[in-house]
Amino acid sequence: MAERRVNVNVGVLGHIDSGKTALARALSTTASTAAFDKQPQSRERGITLDLGFSCFSVPLPERLRPPGPAGPPGPPAPPAARLQFTLVDCPGHASLIRTIIGGAQIIDLMMLVIDVTKGMQTQSAECLVIGQIACQKLIVVLNKIDLLAEEKRQVAIDKMIKKMQKTLENTKFRGSPIIPVAAKPGGPEAPETETPQGISELIELLKSQASVPTRDPSGPFLMAVDHCFSIKGQGTVMTGTILSGSVSLGDNVEIPALKVVKKVKSMQMFHTPVTSAMQGDRLGICVTQFDPKLLERGLVCMPESLHTIHAAIISVQKIPYFRGALQTKAKFHITVGHETVMGRVMFFSPASDQFDCEPLEETFDFEKEYLYQEQYLSKDSPSVEEDKKSNQPVEKWPQQQWALLEFEKPVTCPKSCLVIGSKLDSDIHANNCRLAFHGMMLQGLEDKNYTETFLPKLKVYKLKHKEGQVERVIDDYNVIGRSLFKKETNIQIFVGLKVHLSSGESGVIESGFGQSGKFKIRISDGLNPDTKKLLTITTTKKRSKGGKDVAKEDEGCSKADPAQHITINLYFKRYVFDTQKRMIQSP
Repeated sequence: MAERRVNVNVGVLGHIDSGKTALARALSTTASTAAFDKQPQSRERGITLDLGFSCFSVPLPERLRPPGPAGPPGPPAPPAARLQFTLVDCPGHASLIRTIIGGAQIIDLMMLVIDVTKGMQTQSAECLVIGQIACQKLIVVLNKIDLLAEEKRQVAIDKMIKKMQKTLENTKFRGSPIIPVAAKPGGPEAPETETPQGISELIELLKSQASVPTRDPSGPFLMAVDHCFSIKGQGTVMTGTILSGSVSLGDNVEIPALKVVKKVKSMQMFHTPVTSAMQGDRLGICVTQFDPKLLERGLVCMPESLHTIHAAIISVQKIPYFRGALQTKAKFHITVGHETVMGRVMFFSPASDQFDCEPLEETFDFEKEYLYQEQYLSKDSPSVEEDKKSNQPVEKWPQQQWALLEFEKPVTCPKSCLVIGSKLDSDIHANNCRLAFHGMMLQGLEDKNYTETFLPKLKVYKLKHKEGQVERVIDDYNVIGRSLFKKETNIQIFVGLKVHLSSGESGVIESGFGQSGKFKIRISDGLNPDTKKLLTITTTKKRSKGGKDVAKEDEGCSKADPAQHITINLYFKRYVFDTQKRMIQSP
């Protein structure tokens, strides 16, 4: 290439049949190998089954040129005369949403394509959710305006613009531009001579919305490959988008999923030979002696820079549009990088007294202790604690939560990457968002024996509460309790733990008492007089006809009246991954 181009990746997302491919075709001047429904089944069915890529370029706007010495600070654009838009045409078919997720992670700006005659539909809503997770800028394209009656066209367009503005109001894309077009007037069967409407205006809008993406050529090379094919006499070409680092002719690259290393023989950007490429570029790499059937989609990287993991710890946020709770132990489709696998999830949070003050963290601290949660906590599923002053339930949820993901099969991915959890097996015809949660990977677990070697270091605990009753008073400092343990419980492991009486005293479990699960409590400060009075009763001796006692004082103890029970509360915590299953005192 005579001059380097500034490349901006534009995602073209929307519901099936909203005209995304037609829009990309109308915008494009140069098509990549993956563009415009190359797959035979795509052409037969008229839908995009995979990510399609094409591009067009325009003169680089003056505002994007590098500032002079006195110019404002900011990321300088590389020397360039052209602004290149690489269009990523994502499929709209419901069952292929995992492909959309894979595409969203390489997008700088998103075009949400809406059929103006139908408005927001199920998949367009899901695409909007993906955009909020993975993208910072949005343009809404109202397509197929040629299908509106000419005399009512402007009124219908204005009405749909208002609807879309209301939809975007509660998202990060509030106030985003909305533009009407007709990418393929007359529909798919119309002759090519039909001129698209609004495309010039859309290009101007794209130019005005584009910014120079911050690209970093340093760091390890990583490319998301979306197509792989052979060229007779040349070798195998892998096309994709560079996610990080840079690559040059002659470099060795690894296909980590296959543990294969190959040398870069040649490279092209949209059929133009290049000697190097960097983060954000759309690239084709040619290697030799590699079967393209082994890699349709995946990652290519600098040798040994990626790792294969069996589980991961992630920061996690629920997607608000997902209906229902996120339950611990539930299975989700987990998308990591360009792979989607089934995985089981366990949610955990800071301790409840740190819900409000816990700062958001980009790293995970293994020295801290974390509270196990049966489900992700949110306003929809609060943990209810009792305000000690008012005795009223108080809804609390933490500022940050995490999840342990355990994959059904190993995943190869970067050390820090976007993770999305979905329920892709739910009814595709239901009007429900299937995207459940998202987050960033904080720690990947590479050892397949991670349950033994790694998880014991993860200090996630469950809070436990047992309740029993005081049965007998021995003296001012000792009582016997019952109903706290089962008969078969080894009480010895609870010895030394503190308990609280409902009458206000605190004591320590000193030993077991007999064989039926009873136990002895030592109250070092002594029983309150009122408590002792409540517990101590005079046993009336009833004599049988033979003159013998029916009831006897048992071992010098007085029995408590069942109607005047004083309860014993034991609070402790047990670490989920502690192999010794120890019980630790909690306040």
